[in-house]
Amino acid sequence: MAEDHEVLVIDNYSTGRRDNLSEQSGLTIVEDTIDDAAAVDAAFDGFEPEFVVHAAASYKDPDAWEQDVLTNALGTANVVRSAQRTGVGRLLYFQTALCYGTTPTEQPVTLDHPIRPDSSYAISKTAGEQYIEMSGIDFLSFRLANAYGPRNISGPLPTFYHRLTEDKPVFVMDTRRDFIYVDDLIDVVRQAVVDGTGHGHYHVSSGSDFAIKELLDATLAALPEVDLDEQPEVRPKGEDDAYTILLDPSRIQQDFGWSPKTPLGEGVRRAIDYYRERGITQTYTHLKVGE
Repeated sequence: MAEDHEVLVIDNYSTGRRDNLSEQSGLTIVEDTIDDAAAVDAAFDGFEPEFVVHAAASYKDPDAWEQDVLTNALGTANVVRSAQRTGVGRLLYFQTALCYGTTPTEQPVTLDHPIRPDSSYAISKTAGEQYIEMSGIDFLSFRLANAYGPRNISGPLPTFYHRLTEDKPVFVMDTRRDFIYVDDLIDVVRQAVVDGTGHGHYHVSSGSDFAIKELLDATLAALPEVDLDEQPEVRPKGEDDAYTILLDPSRIQQDFGWSPKTPLGEGVRRAIDYYRERGITQTYTHLKVGE
């Protein structure tokens, strides 16, 4: 790898793309699922990792409760048990901001806000976080704003791109989101992994949010060849959705000296350049959103 690190990736490609990772020295790819304890044990035994970044998640079907439990809860328990057994020093978990529920009682949401997930995805992701908390391993849990950018095909941006370039109608939800460009997220992950910064729970967020209509406007600005005949329909949020979950980033700013640097318009343009090059055939969301 670029900094002479040895990296092993476990992916079942349920939502990831095979072309996201190219073959290179120092990279080992295991095609399997973390809900298979034997596969996880074999990966840990053979590779003996010093640091684990746990980004695996089931989220693409809001009614797939069983798969959410298998991947997000049981799968995390498998990762934690293998990490304990093999003496892993630190573990970083990607947690959803929906751990606070879809109707948080404060804006911005602080780390002191009660944990009260109210969807299969959030419940199972929070169970995974709690197994990590109980493990005794030095951990970080990054409760994330909406990450977007190249390689990501979940959420509204790739959906907008896919539909607009296929000459299909688009609509926007009357909601707001805090968007974090993937390179900014990688910067803070690198500090945690390479520099050993931080411990415990953090909000990885900008502390500001945008209307989904603003995201669509940025998408259209990056697609000058697309000319909408009429303004898109604005739909009210669904019962399983949050109007906004605006996270307070003060702890990560203090401990990491970090804040996102990429403006929304620039990040959208970079993501769309990637979509143009690689193409999109399918996108995902954890929400029940009709056609």
